[in-house]
Amino acid sequence: MGKAAVRLAVDIGGTFTDLVLDVGGRFISTKVLTTQEAPERGVLDGTRRILAQAGVAASDLDLVIHGTTLATNALIERKGARTALLTTAGFRDSLEIAYEHRFEQYDIYMERPEPLVPRPLRYEVPERIAADGDVMLPLDERAVERLAERLMADGVEAVAICFLHAYRNAAHEERASAIIARRIPARVIAISSEVCPEIREYERASTTAANAYVLPVMEGYLERLDHGLKALGCSGPLLLIMSSGGITTVDTARRFPIRLVESGPAGGAIMALAVAAQNGIDKALAFDMGGTTAKITLIDGLRPQQSRHFEIGRAARFVKGSGIPVRIPVIDMVEIGAGGGSIARTDPLGRITVGPDSAGAMPGPASYGRGGTMPTVTDANLLLGWLDPANFAGGHIDLAPAVAAAAVDAVVGSRIGLDRTQAAHGITELVTETMASAARVHAVENGKDMAERTMIAFGGAAPLHAARLAQKLGIARVIIPVGAGVGSAYGFLRAPMAYEVVRTRLVPLKAYDPEYVASLFAAMRAEAEAVVRLGAADTALEETRTAYMRYRGQGHEVAVPVPDAALRPGGVDHLHHAFEQVYHALYGRTIPLLDVEALTWTLSLAESRELPAREPPVAARSAPEPVARRALFDPGRGATVEAGVYGRDSLPPGAVVEGPAIIIEAETSTLIPGGFVATLNGAGQIVIDRRPR
Repeated sequence: MGKAAVRLAVDIGGTFTDLVLDVGGRFISTKVLTTQEAPERGVLDGTRRILAQAGVAASDLDLVIHGTTLATNALIERKGARTALLTTAGFRDSLEIAYEHRFEQYDIYMERPEPLVPRPLRYEVPERIAADGDVMLPLDERAVERLAERLMADGVEAVAICFLHAYRNAAHEERASAIIARRIPARVIAISSEVCPEIREYERASTTAANAYVLPVMEGYLERLDHGLKALGCSGPLLLIMSSGGITTVDTARRFPIRLVESGPAGGAIMALAVAAQNGIDKALAFDMGGTTAKITLIDGLRPQQSRHFEIGRAARFVKGSGIPVRIPVIDMVEIGAGGGSIARTDPLGRITVGPDSAGAMPGPASYGRGGTMPTVTDANLLLGWLDPANFAGGHIDLAPAVAAAAVDAVVGSRIGLDRTQAAHGITELVTETMASAARVHAVENGKDMAERTMIAFGGAAPLHAARLAQKLGIARVIIPVGAGVGSAYGFLRAPMAYEVVRTRLVPLKAYDPEYVASLFAAMRAEAEAVVRLGAADTALEETRTAYMRYRGQGHEVAVPVPDAALRPGGVDHLHHAFEQVYHALYGRTIPLLDVEALTWTLSLAESRELPAREPPVAARSAPEPVARRALFDPGRGATVEAGVYGRDSLPPGAVVEGPAIIIEAETSTLIPGGFVATLNGAGQIVIDRRPR
């Protein structure tokens, strides 16, 4: 009998770094504060701690799966490399021209986000390729050689190359990259034909520039982390989770770090997917609230919403077009600056505001006692009795209620005439309403509704706010999974090896050739498989093909699944039918007599992973006596009450806990307000139901 596999999942967040160790199906988890100045230090410290806790040697680690916000933070905080952009002559300013519109039309003080590459570092190259891939003007290699010298003189640390129509013919970009690489290391050069080989000049340039901007940052970080793990004695491979929910190799992550921007939240969506399968849920809302941000994802038919467009660092919350666009495969979610560390204050009109800025890990909330003076959501939760100051984050952080009280009183309560409890409650209500508003907007933008959805809540702060958020959204049931406080890291352990390839090839359906499309997908599969097989040598793979299609004359496309029949003779009818089904579902109609065309094709290849089976129901039973009683503010009644405190580990399957109550565990606590009842199901998950009035 062989030894049990040992796998470690690590999720770096803005405040905490979460770790989950899987020792042959036995799970151990912990939280450590994120070390912002050197994130690998927190990872290595946490790894030592969790290995000691489990009694496992680093040499026994078979695999480390890692997700990080480092690339995202570098982009938002503008702490990436000094980056240059090489473009086709005449297209130097595409990054600033952007969409040629104002995202807030009537705001005279509106400010666009500054391009990652300032104008003096954007250089034009004489060359031109046509939309069909033909060379109209050969690349001026001498001009590129002169630019290489200038880049060195300008102190450039990374280079992005984005030539017109390079998605159709990459020859000029590849040659320019080779010339530049004589002066600047090839590992910090990004070309659009590799990073984002699809149409639309602005998004392609923006994505390539963002990738180049974080290349040196991620290169250095991954190298230090890899060396640190080896120094601990770990010889197993290090894999990275991508924003699409798949995992990939370090080499791929180093080339395309832009694909990691939403890696942590993607793990949470994977965990929520498994929970939905265990509970037979067709429509779910995944709610992840950590120390810095909250994320909301819609799951329908056991599939999370997917997208190929994402915006980083929006200048205006919830406003499309106000951030840096990147075109990467991503689990579609809305991210809100609403976490446990989100800072509360009052505005000149006497209104409480919360976030989007966060106290982070250092100095952290006022109650951390690390020098923070501004009140946060965590401070408010503590003053309302929802947190145990001696058992926060697994007991690794002692909270100081007196410091939290002083901060809330000084910054909120005394300024608008509220007592301490009212001020703390106002902070929690405001942050919950902010999340509810974002969820409503996200649902409407995707043509979805909240009716009949089940909320799956995880992250260190989510179980405290989930029931109240569900109440605001009209959701009747909330599920808190096992290990909710480190939910994304648990999700990493379920993530498959995966990779997506994209190609822009305009194909009108009236000239559709199934053999051409089949050969296109075959080449894309070969490219994807070369990456996936590096970490999944012998497993079965699932292929997902998508065509982005539109009526001729339209400016944007809809994502259409490509059936197998579309790749065989007569397949055009099957593809046309698939397009009309998707279009009608989105817009409630189709347009007769208009030509249809496919513009972009994607192929995703992933390891086959079965979802867990549905858990059978268990009989209800009385819960054991609470381990303690605590005075807490009950948002259901709007008053402070005496409530029972239950240890999650002591609750047997079927145990029923009436609100108001608190259920505690190592990494989080779950609030059951009055008017709600919690039951432990067969999988150990807390199911919270709202009692009918």
